Amino acid sequence: MSGFDIAGKHIGDGAPCFVIAEVGLAHDGSLRIAHDFIDAIATTGADSVKFQCHLGDETDEWRIAPKWSSETRQDYWKRTGFSAIEWSGLEAHAKEKGLIFLCSPFSVEAVRLLDPLVPAWKVPSGEIENVPLWLAIYKTRKPVLFSGGMSDKEGLGDRAFECDLEDVEHVALQCTSEYPCRPEHLGLNMLGNGVWCQGLSDHSGTIYAGLAAVTLGCDVLEVHVKLSEYDQGPDASSSLTIPKLKELVEGVRFIETAKANPVDKDEMAKELEPMRRIFMRQPVA
Repeated sequence: MSGFDIAGKHIGDGAPCFVIAEVGLAHDGSLRIAHDFIDAIATTGADSVKFQCHLGDETDEWRIAPKWSSETRQDYWKRTGFSAIEWSGLEAHAKEKGLIFLCSPFSVEAVRLLDPLVPAWKVPSGEIENVPLWLAIYKTRKPVLFSGGMSDKEGLGDRAFECDLEDVEHVALQCTSEYPCRPEHLGLNMLGNGVWCQGLSDHSGTIYAGLAAVTLGCDVLEVHVKLSEYDQGPDASSSLTIPKLKELVEGVRFIETAKANPVDKDEMAKELEPMRRIFMRQPVA
């Protein structure tokens, strides 16, 4: 892929993998907890913190009734949403902590609200068929990250390019909408040289998928996070705790360093000559 920048972070061209910590709605409508997430994620080495904004979603009923809430869909969006001033405060806090603030919009109204705050967009799997949303995002001319956890390859590509996304810097993320996602459904075969997806939106709830993806050349890695192993909510089973997120980021950077420094076995043998003399000396007859 041709590289581009998001708020000073280069994506692609062999740059370090861009790691997004997805809070989503794990704050459950608490502004304090949302800020707590920013503080915690800032300690892990992740590049970005991401939320979700469901402003303007007028659907009154759940597509599938959730086990974790007795509320109507609309009441849940209202309770877990924030005002423009509160979103601005979260963006400022993230910037202060050295994190890039991202937030997935789920409506055209949300795009308008978030446009002054975000340097790029993440279109989630559930909105991949939302053409008005795509067009509103396209008009901002900002980079787009998108995943299609329920889409086939043709549908994912057609929707993006139907909206003239070829004129906008973008990254497609492999994703499977399964919570948690089983290893046999991760789709790591979608990553690598000559394959269309350049990133992974992971729902496995482990660090393993992300480490494997980076080994294969992943440019963008998105993982869900939670503050405690005991957290409840729609994404809890597919989320990493903060210590696990830190371990993942450390592993990502370890792998990148290893990949960037190929070893010449002959040269390495020369460097290890003192040890060779100790361990490989010929026995005395």
